[in-house]
Formats: sequence, C-alpha cells, structure tokens
Amino acid sequence: MIDLKAAFDKYEADYLKFDQIENPPSRLPDLCAFLLLGRLVPGTVPIVSAVDHYGRYWIKVSPEDLANVATEADILYLVRCGVCYDDQQEGLYLNA
Repeated sequence: MIDLKAAFDKYEADYLKFDQIENPPSRLPDLCAFLLLGRLVPGTVPIVSAVDHYGRYWIKVSPEDLANVATEADILYLVRCGVCYDDQQEGLYLNA
C-alpha cells in the first residue's frame, strides 16, 4: 500500500509536466488521468463528484482503494496530468 500524501508530495515538482508523459492515450491531461484512474479503480458512477468555489473538480475515487493498487509511477503520471491529493479532505482533485 502506497502512502498517497508522501507520493504526491514527492512528485510535486512534476505537477502539470504532461509533455513528459511518453505516448499518452490522449492529448488531454485530464482525460489521461481519468483513464488511468478508471483502470486502477474501476467504477460505475461519474468520475467527477463535485466542483467547489475554488475551481477544483473533485474526483470520485476512494483514496484508500487507489493507495492499495497504485505504484509510484502511477502517482507520477497522475501528477503530470494535474491531479492533486488533499489529505485533509481525503480526496483527489483537478484544478480548473
């Protein structure tokens, strides 16, 4: 099981460095993140759960489920796609 906070903190300098992803399945960083999350933690409900007044799109993926299956490479990929982790809210989000 990976420590999400530590992993997201570790790759903070790679935030939105989408151009460093080799052969992404789409040119859209958010879509690439959603595709990876859908493979790692499959679900049947819409992946965006809410949008707050700060312009954050909250992602409906259980951090615990993600921590159980994600690798460091997966977290780096997500960070490069713009995904953030809020350990206080215990959730993943993208900035608009």
